[in-house]
Amino acid sequence: MSDAPEDLVDAATAVRDNAVANYSNFKVGSALRTDSGAIFAGCNVENATLGLTVCAERVALWKALSEGERSFTEIAVVTAAERPTPPCGACRQLLWEFCGDIPVFMVSTLGKRATLQLSELIPYAFDKRDL
Repeated sequence: MSDAPEDLVDAATAVRDNAVANYSNFKVGSALRTDSGAIFAGCNVENATLGLTVCAERVALWKALSEGERSFTEIAVVTAAERPTPPCGACRQLLWEFCGDIPVFMVSTLGKRATLQLSELIPYAFDKRDL
């Protein structure tokens, strides 16, 4: 798989600074590219219940969808973890349904990177074909 596009990584890295992670201190930034080349970025937003926390990947996706975008080509996820961090299960499901089998660029600010296709992160995904 090819290297992560730096403009996508830069957008995810910049928005990560806006994360509201007062409980976990685990800041995440994500940037999603559309077919037209537009980039929508999002950060995680926590709250006291933790169960209502919203992940960076979903924020980026919902921002794009709310602006009428429906076709996506790739996503970057940036954290400061020891190893590159993949999207959580809920994010994987939503990304699969709305984005399909896109590359997921996982980047740690500590210098480690990994890239996987979404199908590698969510094998045997449940989608409209199963309904």
